Amino acid sequence: MSLKAAIDTVKSPVKELLLSATQDGSELAGSSEKDQIEVVGWVEKIGREKLAADASLPELNSQLLQRTYIVSNYLTAADVALYGALYPNISKQEPAKYYSTPALTRYFDHIQSQAVVRQAAGNFSPDFAPVSFDFDSAPKPERKAELSKKKKKADPVAAEDKPAQAKETAAAAASSSAPPEQGKQQKKEKKEKKKDAGSESAKKGAAAEPADAGEPVPSMIDLRVGHIVDIKKHPDADSLYVEQIDLGEDTGPRTVVSGLVNYIPIEEMRDRYLVAVCNLKPANMRGVKSLAMVLCATSKEGKEGGIEIVQPPANAKVGDRVYFEGAEFEDASPLSQLNPKKKIFETIQPGFTTLDTREAAWVDPTTKSVHRMRTKDGVCVAPTFVGASLS
Repeated sequence: MSLKAAIDTVKSPVKELLLSATQDGSELAGSSEKDQIEVVGWVEKIGREKLAADASLPELNSQLLQRTYIVSNYLTAADVALYGALYPNISKQEPAKYYSTPALTRYFDHIQSQAVVRQAAGNFSPDFAPVSFDFDSAPKPERKAELSKKKKKADPVAAEDKPAQAKETAAAAASSSAPPEQGKQQKKEKKEKKKDAGSESAKKGAAAEPADAGEPVPSMIDLRVGHIVDIKKHPDADSLYVEQIDLGEDTGPRTVVSGLVNYIPIEEMRDRYLVAVCNLKPANMRGVKSLAMVLCATSKEGKEGGIEIVQPPANAKVGDRVYFEGAEFEDASPLSQLNPKKKIFETIQPGFTTLDTREAAWVDPTTKSVHRMRTKDGVCVAPTFVGASLS
């Protein structure tokens, strides 16, 4: 089934919303054959089933826990359809109800803010007027699973202490027949030993706490100023560059593969200063291992509107740390490497944008507070884009 045929199965006004959003032939249909099949499947499913019914919301919430978009890692017609289907229910919900499905609420709020969706929705206002959410009053999520893990991690320490406890029990039995003074001394030693053991166990427990525990925050991402010292086209991929980027490391420049051939001429890439994401897991890109990622701004119209490299301040130096404004982020240390299974970058990335001033920033999806991306010498910017997505 084609996307057009799938859209015909969807009821109004969601059908009109989809037709308006996809009329310019944008990438909303999916950029690969696999994605296109999945997009059509979702649109057809939305036309066929009552996905927005109360009974379906918890399941949708579970599906969206680790996703920014319902298909792949970019906006598609499936997201527009799901947003439209959810709108009548979510727009009327009281806070207590949408707090109970936080991933779904976060997803809905993200999709409704997309330029393509807002433009298409504007044709049917007030059917798809923006919905406001009271995120400031949202209850803190409970983390029962993490607490149980911490308890399990403490068990080996308890096991180590068991031989000592057995010895103490034997010593206590012996002290019952010892002289009074000797018994007092033994009790004192026993008390001190327990105190020391408790202190040591606490230290071991603290050391076992993983650095990436808790909610993902932007300070976990290792951003640095880099300088392209050499660049060529990938020998086996027409759309890829292979760059040597100096990040101020003793080991020399890192090899980085970027899919920018169709967006930025090689002449504009040479000798370029940029912001690099340095703690992603190395990725094999058509036979070449990429050891970092060039941070770019994608137009709010999508890739067809253009891609630009995020620029560090003019006086920035190779290896300078790039961080986000805010007391909780400025002095925090990034992780040595992001764990792909925890999807830290994918969780944080939807908040990356460029402001009206073209300054790069992270907008907290919960509090809506704005944290500009900067070095010690100034703020990073996109050359021309406003409201761009950074990745």
